[in-house]
Amino acid sequence: MASTRTVASTRWAGVPASRRRDERRAMLVRAAFRLFGEEGEAALTVRAVCREAELHTRYFYENFADTGELLAAVYDREAAALGEVLARALDEAGPRPDVRTRAGIRGVLSFISDDPRRGRVLFAEARGNEVLAERRRAAQTALLDGVLAMSRAESPRLPVVVAATMFTGAMTELAGQWADGRLGDDLDAVVDSAVELSLALHATTAPHLSGG
Repeated sequence: MASTRTVASTRWAGVPASRRRDERRAMLVRAAFRLFGEEGEAALTVRAVCREAELHTRYFYENFADTGELLAAVYDREAAALGEVLARALDEAGPRPDVRTRAGIRGVLSFISDDPRRGRVLFAEARGNEVLAERRRAAQTALLDGVLAMSRAESPRLPVVVAATMFTGAMTELAGQWADGRLGDDLDAVVDSAVELSLALHATTAPHLSGG
């Protein structure tokens, strides 16, 4: 441990205190992502995270009260990254609903495929962990609000609300099943099926979109 302290003191020499803390926090989050993403929740202990990050345990408690708080930070980081990917995909897709739907679904599934650890954090492991489950419920509510906002109605009709709720739940479950590997490995086939069903749902509710 003495060698670790020596390396740490050298590493932070001349770095402002606020920046040192931010960098250590980021290192802990990255370490937790690797551990949780590759080995699951059982691997996420204070000692293991600090060992992975090559930091003294006191730096853990400088930033987090416990591993639950750290795990929430990991989730928030990956959710923000996914949000950026989706925003970019939708911006590039243009206004057509079918193109936007395809871009959104592919964006989510590709994000998971590019690094399967993301799927474990955002979807697969959220089912049994209350910290992640709470984060996922909040994210699903935000997605639902966003889908409803696309109707451009101050008070959407019940069929629109029901359809948006079904779509939101289905997308969350689709991402979870893809992350678990239960849908095979043919991304194009999964996207095609999901888009077809999503557009069918949209066509059913389209008559209710005008007039609120």
